[in-house]
Amino acid sequence: MQRHKSISYYVSAALLLLVSVCVGCVSKPTSVKQVSTINNKKMESTTPQVRISTNYGDIVVRLYDETPEHRDNFLKLAREGYYDGTLFHRVIKNFMIQGGDPDSKGAPAGKHLGTGGPDYTLPAEFVYPQYYHKRGVLSAARQGDQVNPERRSSGSQFYIVWGKKYTEPELKQMAAQLDGQRGQQIFNELASQHRDSIQAMYKAGDRKGLMELQNRLADETDKILKSTPGFSFTPEQTRDYTTIGGTPHLDNQYTVFGEVVEGLDVVEKIQQVATGSADRPKEDVVMTVTVLE
Repeated sequence: MQRHKSISYYVSAALLLLVSVCVGCVSKPTSVKQVSTINNKKMESTTPQVRISTNYGDIVVRLYDETPEHRDNFLKLAREGYYDGTLFHRVIKNFMIQGGDPDSKGAPAGKHLGTGGPDYTLPAEFVYPQYYHKRGVLSAARQGDQVNPERRSSGSQFYIVWGKKYTEPELKQMAAQLDGQRGQQIFNELASQHRDSIQAMYKAGDRKGLMELQNRLADETDKILKSTPGFSFTPEQTRDYTTIGGTPHLDNQYTVFGEVVEGLDVVEKIQQVATGSADRPKEDVVMTVTVLE
């Protein structure tokens, strides 16, 4: 009885995968190179800082040494002046402020933003649970899991977290929800390993083969769930999310590679600005990024 309940729980993932395979056959997203930005280059010195100057004031950010790909890429772009004149083009109150799209330079009102960047992406560098989405951290934006299962980061776009404060009961409830999602995530990962065979069976109309594979993957998912501990927030996360605030639902989903050390009040001002279509500020928030040598 439990086995049938488990299969029913994961069936949506199988169907979602089939749909994504079918759509992928018709139209694929614009490809980007998956490259490292620090190949054959000397690593940066420890604890570098950058200043993000805006028309609302300055924000000083410390970049983490534990995320060297993101650190060195951000420093490289900053030194090249890549970010100068770009906008914080997406702002959501009590959530985050996002920038780094080169297409935002001088962008007229109403222009759709958020898809620009260099012709490469960065490998995910999750240093979890050491680094998490507390208020003031710098994280890399990226495409969604359906087209980006490796959760690779945008080559230039980033966001600074604002978020909100949570109570301990709220965090416990969220932890329970995240733990419940583990099964779906494990199933999706297992299914992605059989993508070619799923596509072949789907094209051939082999429903029996698809169902047998689905049942087998559901059984494998259950075994993994039983052999691994459930999700919970660390004492440090609980402390920060209840006293400082943040966006805990993004933890271990996006690469956190720095944090604000000065100018958090500027972040607060920006996250409160009036916005219009696609969460773009009605009045441009322009930035210049300088490396503090």
